[in-house]
Amino acid sequence: MRAVQCNAWGELANITLAEVPPPPPPGPGKVAVEVAAAGVNFADILMITGKYQERPMPPFTPGLEVAGRVSAVGDGVQRVKPGDRVLAMLDHGGFAEQVVARESDVFRIPEGMGFAEAAGFAIAYGTSHGALVWRAALKPGELLLVLGAAGGVGLTAVEIGKAMGARVIACAGGAEKLEIARAHGADYLIDYRTENIRGRVREIADGAGADVVYDPVGGESFDAALRAVNWSARLVVVGFASGKVQQIPANILLVKNLAVHGLYWGSYRHYCADLLPAAFEQMFGWWREGKLQPLVSARLDLAEAKQGLAQLVERKATGKVVLTMGAGLEGAGAGTAAIGAA
Repeated sequence: MRAVQCNAWGELANITLAEVPPPPPPGPGKVAVEVAAAGVNFADILMITGKYQERPMPPFTPGLEVAGRVSAVGDGVQRVKPGDRVLAMLDHGGFAEQVVARESDVFRIPEGMGFAEAAGFAIAYGTSHGALVWRAALKPGELLLVLGAAGGVGLTAVEIGKAMGARVIACAGGAEKLEIARAHGADYLIDYRTENIRGRVREIADGAGADVVYDPVGGESFDAALRAVNWSARLVVVGFASGKVQQIPANILLVKNLAVHGLYWGSYRHYCADLLPAAFEQMFGWWREGKLQPLVSARLDLAEAKQGLAQLVERKATGKVVLTMGAGLEGAGAGTAAIGAA
């Protein structure tokens, strides 16, 4: 089967497309999936460069989420059966035509949801759901400030915030990205390139501030947001797309009774997997109601993985970048460029 391999930690140049043996048949509690599409995440870049929380030894295949059809199940598996359309989460290995996942990481996708949408659904929407429901306990009517609001996870936070009844401020760079955030439900827009985040939030909030901040960016945007919040606000850190890890002054937390939460959603698969079924049920329910509208901004062939990852590095992507596995599978793309052409 085809699979993308990282041959050494470091640059994206270290990934290649290779023919590798398929995974062994699924053991007890495991599910084999014939992959139609795989989602591309910033975490894949960190894993390739050796900077992620988990560091598989090279050579390894990156990829944390896929969608496709169940091809076989191991002993004891009850939730899915061969032929089911599913999404699945993995520790790595998703950029391949076949994978094996834990049953607890596999969920049937709703009727009508395409494989490309499903491949980019779990991590982006799961992260925003976990941040806003589990960590921030966002309430209807509260003011939510979303940084990086047109990116892969930021856009999902805009939609989930609206689904939860919040008023949403979308912060992004440039009119095109902000228009995407508006189309997905944002009530207010801030262009961080030309506007002062703190000043605009105060203006929107009639002199007050945001109740919740969702931050996948870090750096200067977080510094500005920290000074644009209400007393007893909650801030959730989900990533550092700016490349700068924010340093949080404890005196500001004390004076304003603020809470800053970290959210590494993938760890819930191992520590609190029992929370995931209800979370997916709620998110799929919102999708059926039209409140969540996954944006797949690029569909590339598996051979174009390097191009897809580069879009995230350069912060050019809006919504999700998805790799497809070729002709004959739902959601397949037309790209056939060699992986080294990026």
